[in-house]
This record gives sequence, C-alpha cells and structure tokens, in this order.
Amino acid sequence: MLNTTRSQEIFTAAQKLMPGGVSSPVRAFKSVGGQPIVFDRVKGAYAWDVDGNRYIDYVGSWGPAICGHSHPEVISALHEALEKGTSFGAPCELENVLASMVIEAVPSVEMVRFVNSGTEACMAVLRLMRAFTGREKVIKFEGCYHGHADMFLVKAGSGVATLGLPDSPGVPRSVTASTLTAPYNDLEAVKELFAANAGEIAGVILEPVVGNAGFITPEPGFLEGLRELTKENGALLVFDEVMTGFRISYGGAQAKFGITPDLTTMGKVIGGGLPVGAYGGRAEIMRLVAPAGPMYQAGTLSGNPLAMTAGIKTLELLKQPGTYERLALITKRLSDGIQAAAREAGLPITGGSISAMFGFFLCEGPVRNFEEAKATDTVRFGKLHRAMLERGVYLAPSSYEAGFTSLAHSDADIDATLVAFRDAFASLA
Repeated sequence: MLNTTRSQEIFTAAQKLMPGGVSSPVRAFKSVGGQPIVFDRVKGAYAWDVDGNRYIDYVGSWGPAICGHSHPEVISALHEALEKGTSFGAPCELENVLASMVIEAVPSVEMVRFVNSGTEACMAVLRLMRAFTGREKVIKFEGCYHGHADMFLVKAGSGVATLGLPDSPGVPRSVTASTLTAPYNDLEAVKELFAANAGEIAGVILEPVVGNAGFITPEPGFLEGLRELTKENGALLVFDEVMTGFRISYGGAQAKFGITPDLTTMGKVIGGGLPVGAYGGRAEIMRLVAPAGPMYQAGTLSGNPLAMTAGIKTLELLKQPGTYERLALITKRLSDGIQAAAREAGLPITGGSISAMFGFFLCEGPVRNFEEAKATDTVRFGKLHRAMLERGVYLAPSSYEAGFTSLAHSDADIDATLVAFRDAFASLA
C-alpha cells in the first residue's frame, strides 16, 4: 500500500487556503478519485513526493520537461542568469537569441512576441486575428483548450472536460457569442460555419494534434482542408502549438505535417520549465502589435531573463542530432506496449503516439473527436490511475489529457512502466 500520509496532510491544509486546495483544477484528482500526490522534487524522468515515494513521470510538468526534469545544463545556465537578476522589465539580449531560434525553427513565424503563458499567447493571438481581418467571429473545435480566457471557454478541453464543467459561470454570453465551434476532424462542419457566417469569420484556431481532450490526431486531409478553407474565405489559420511546439518535431506540428498556418501560439517547451508563452506569424500581421502597430498587448515579466535562458538552453539540447528519433522510438514502444497490455487483459483500448506525445482511451476506437472521446471508461481510468501510482508510475490525473515522454526516460524506465501497466490492467480485468 502506497504511503501518502504527508501528502494528505498538506492537501487537507491547502483546502482551507486555496480554492479546492490547488492552483490549477486538474491537480485536485477529482476525476480519478483520492487525494493528490504532493511533489517534493523532480529529476530526470522521476518525481518524488513528500512521503518519499518515487514515480516514473509521464506528465513532465504538463509538457515542458522534454529534456528531463532539472536538466543539469539548464540548471547551470539558470544559476548564471540568476546572478544578473530575475527580472528586468526592460529589453535584454536573451530575447533576441530565443526569438531567432524560434523564427528559424517554426515555418510560420517571421516575428514573435513573448508572453508569460499559453493562455496569454492565445488571448493575444485572438485579438490579433480580429485586428488584422476586421472581423469578430472565430472558429474553435470541441474539446480543444486554448487557455482559460472567457472567449475560449466554449466546449473546451483540459480541466473543463476533466471536471465535466459546463461553459464557465462568470463568462458573459456576449463574450462567447462570436466563438463558433465544430467537431474536430469535421471539415464539412467548418464549411457550413463559413457559409452561414460569410465575411464575418476572422479565423480558425485549433490544436493541430489534440492533447487536451486526450490524444487525438488529425485525419489525413483535415489540416490541409482547413488551410484551403481559410484562404478561400479570407480568414486566418492559427495553430495552437503550446503543447505540440518543439515536442512532436523541432518545428512543431506544422513542420511535421507540412502545413503552414498564418499565426502560431507556443509555450511550455520554449520556457524549459519556467513560465513562458509566445505568439508569432507572418511579419505583416505581427507588425500590428504595439508598439509597431495599434493592437495593444503588454506584460511586465514578458521576456524575462530566466525564462529566456531556460528556453535557449532547452532548444539547444533538442537541436542535437538524433533527439526526435530517440523520442519517437521510446514513445511508440510505450504506447504500443500499453495497448498490448490492455488487450492481454481483455480490456478495450485505443491510442497512439507522435514523437514525444502519446495517449489512450479505454474504449474501442478510433477516437476522432471529443464526442467520441467521451466513450472512454472514466471510472476504470480512475482505478487504473491509482493502480499505477501504487506501482510507481505517475500519469496525468485525467482521461482527457495526453502523456509526455522525455529524453531522460530510459529503456529500463519504459520496461518498468509496461510491467506496471500489465499488472494494473490484469487487476482491473
């Protein structure tokens, strides 16, 4: 039996101090049952809780730890940066360095603006879409999550899906009236929205690979179709690559699939574990952003030297030869092994992986959109999650979140994880 006495004590105290005892909803373990594990430290592929239990970690701070937690080169670079100060609130050369790396890597990005989170990036890019086109309406996809800004909390994924929440209280209807939704992987639905709102749609925003409704990949022709539809209708195509950027390839999903959007949002990996976000795209669009243009957006901590330092070092590590081949190899072996273990136990499962991102649903597949993802057995997943914790493996505490591997995960870690899955699935069968 897993001893979590100290975690329970800390979480009980936290509930009197913070709403739900957490700073972000999914961490509360509401959808998987039991109380959350309170982390004490992380290193490489592992996390240790306050009771001293060690876990092989497949959350990776929800994506940023692609090189492994507390990578020694990132930590060393941060120590040097700390000596110069934690925040300037003024330009620093490190912004130029990271901006150049992002522009070189991501096909759509000719200019970039740094912010402090993926939510901020998506808020700003929505404003920019509207400023550039002079239109108000936008299309998003059911189950895709673009942060917690009011206008995106319509049929959203991530914690909204995990907790089964309706469109959030406190969001005025007037704010979301211009947000149109369609099922992911459904081009016909998008065509119908464009036809019914001719000349009114500023653009389409989506996760090119969904990670916030579980792991859902684009069907052949879907991304290509969106690119053509937006061009035909004078609208912008925006890839939210906060999760996929520098994770499924060095140039993100757009480089992986060969589809270049007009604008891109990024985060997680480019901060190397520190809070960061960014948005970028064609120069003619980005020049609308203040002070170059009239569209206002600002942030005191944006481009701060610590986040820039961690991002630069992380991208340097990722650029080394063989990085993505290694990530793809171990992740596919993990994903295939998880599915094989479930089938051996006679349990339904469907899933897959792309590079260092994977996921599965406890139902018959395929799963092409959020509505189909709802068929997953959330009760069984809750039991599986606990069973894996007991066996030293930390998975995202939600049926509707992707998983992440890192360069720090060894073949032995994958082997141990698959043994744990086989044992856990057998106990649930």
